[in-house]
Amino acid sequence: MNIGILGAGHIAKKMAITANKMDGAAACAVASRDASKAASFAKEYCIEKAYGSYDDMVRDSNIDLVYVATPHSHHYEHMKLCLNNGKHVLCEKAFTLNAAQAEEICALARQKGLLAAEAIWTRYLPIRTILNEVLASGIIGTPSSLTANLCHVVNTKERLVNPALGGGALLDLGVYTINFALMVFGNDIKNITSSAVLFDTGVDAQESMCFIYNDGKMAVLHNSALAKGDRRGMIYGDRGFIEAVNINNCEKLLVYDLEHNIVKTYDAPAQITGFEYEILACQRAIAAGAVECPEMPHAEIIRVMGIMDSLRKQWGVVYPGE
Repeated sequence: MNIGILGAGHIAKKMAITANKMDGAAACAVASRDASKAASFAKEYCIEKAYGSYDDMVRDSNIDLVYVATPHSHHYEHMKLCLNNGKHVLCEKAFTLNAAQAEEICALARQKGLLAAEAIWTRYLPIRTILNEVLASGIIGTPSSLTANLCHVVNTKERLVNPALGGGALLDLGVYTINFALMVFGNDIKNITSSAVLFDTGVDAQESMCFIYNDGKMAVLHNSALAKGDRRGMIYGDRGFIEAVNINNCEKLLVYDLEHNIVKTYDAPAQITGFEYEILACQRAIAAGAVECPEMPHAEIIRVMGIMDSLRKQWGVVYPGE
């Protein structure tokens, strides 16, 4: 699979490294609005073609899949550009700015018969399947609550504080804690309450969220762009609890009994960077003629965006043009 990388920032570098270490996949092109930046990126990562125009790259007939690595504010237009030029697309999280944009992209993918996938890597990592199996084994009994946090000191980054770039901790960090809750407890949510502290720019700097499920389960989530957190995910049952070490790229699962003793440890399988599992899922979906990946189907992409819309509404966070 030949992958074109749209955008030449930090996250794009990780995809280039990953693709070029895989069998059956390679980064064959990169595009930036700055031609010199694209050329420098291509040279550093041994990529054949560098484009100073996104339009030119998506018209390259040699590209099978475009990976969109631009700011949140541009995902919608860049995915439309790819799909309207006949390209399958894998877009970085958050998929779009809001659910309405996500719905439109998914509809366009169905219309074109092309894949539109979200690169929320935690949905694709094999440790997710291991966690499902551990929970199903009953080793911690019946789980009733979970907590998760993801906090990084990223308040100096322009894309995190600028509303015009889809800034805020929620779309950058909160998307992971929300996905963690949905992967563990599902989506039958009764109500969501939350509180947030905003930057002077009007986007969220940090927040706490509480999901109450119709079966009585509870998920308590926290994100911050102002502080460093431990990235832990905890799942509590009546016979013990599970610690997910680093919900952003889970390194291991630790299972504890009622006396706080570790009774089982599950290490994550070896990986290049973890991004390879997104690429493999896209390869499988495209080979099957599918427009979505079963690991993160369109309905779930839209659901997550809808949850984040409802949270921003509670806080009064509105992006330009909404």
